[in-house]
Amino acid sequence: MRDRFRKFSNATADKMGSPGAFLLGVLIVLVWALTGPLFHFSDTWQLVINTGTTIITFLMVFLIQATQNRDARAMHLKLDELIRAVTEARTGMVALEESPDEVIDELRQEFSQMREDEAGK
Repeated sequence: MRDRFRKFSNATADKMGSPGAFLLGVLIVLVWALTGPLFHFSDTWQLVINTGTTIITFLMVFLIQATQNRDARAMHLKLDELIRAVTEARTGMVALEESPDEVIDELRQEFSQMREDEAGK
């Protein structure tokens, strides 16, 4: 099931991020707006677009989050492999995303200080 969901979410995210999907969204909104006078701008007319966009947005949040989580995990693994391959790199940086915020803040300050020191040379 996970594999089918991964394939579905990746395909859906790719399709929904396309120019065609954007144009389809614009077309739907234009058709909805143009039918306003036909339905006398009724509450039902407004409810149709509100309900439709809410449902689509709700579902897309989960699909986009799933694809971003997978991409982030893959990126972290690639970076971990590079850290392991470079002999001068600190292997303590592997899986840094799982470290407490304090450790990450300390390293950020350390790298910030390194940049300032190098800029001052």
